[in-house]
Amino acid sequence: MSDIVEIKDVWKKFPMRRDRPGFKEFLVNLPKFINGNSNSNFWAIKGVSLRVKQGECLGIIGKNGAGKSTLLSLILGTIYPTKGNINVSQKITPLLELGAGFHPDLTGWENIMINGVLLGLTRDEVTERMEEIAAFSEIGEFIDMPVRTYSSGMYLKLAFSIAINTDPKLLLIDDILAVGDEAFQKKSKETLIGLIKGEVTTILVSHNLNAIKEICDRAIWLDGGEIRAEGEPEKVVDEYLTCLG
Repeated sequence: MSDIVEIKDVWKKFPMRRDRPGFKEFLVNLPKFINGNSNSNFWAIKGVSLRVKQGECLGIIGKNGAGKSTLLSLILGTIYPTKGNINVSQKITPLLELGAGFHPDLTGWENIMINGVLLGLTRDEVTERMEEIAAFSEIGEFIDMPVRTYSSGMYLKLAFSIAINTDPKLLLIDDILAVGDEAFQKKSKETLIGLIKGEVTTILVSHNLNAIKEICDRAIWLDGGEIRAEGEPEKVVDEYLTCLG
């Protein structure tokens, strides 16, 4: 199977947020500021290399701040590596910030059309799938109302329903398996498993370690921006839990 995602020695640096220096501090540290050596940078990703093959489901685990979401953003292309290279050979469907493209004053139907097109479908394709998307979301008559009237759960359910009905080839998922109530979570999980078994390449970030073991073919543990462990999901999860104590 061919590689869909190839990451080669990727590093990502962010500037640390700090107060603007006073004039005296600025003069004293002027050489550092000029040379970019002010020691005010944070390396979120440090030398990560990995490959994801066609049809594979890769799980990513780690503590908050370990670099998981940053790595997904790098793969998606919303941010760029400071050093290293990332190659992606399939259209990406992100399940990261669900509903980020929703317009609050438009109805559910109108947002289905806009977001479906943004995710790569034609207007005709979205039209053909509208009823199916609305039914999957389980928001009922609210589909006719502006999304600003939705609860957070309804908002996320509609966004999830749109995303999984756009013929995804490469899914990037960031801890959204807890969308909606328990019944909808079960349905969402089963739908994702069906997509993965149907050869949809998936990269899944989750704090639900049981889901990582159940769904993924392979897992990595990110710690401080570096890959601490990689391999069979149950083994990687067990190593992670042992370290947590």
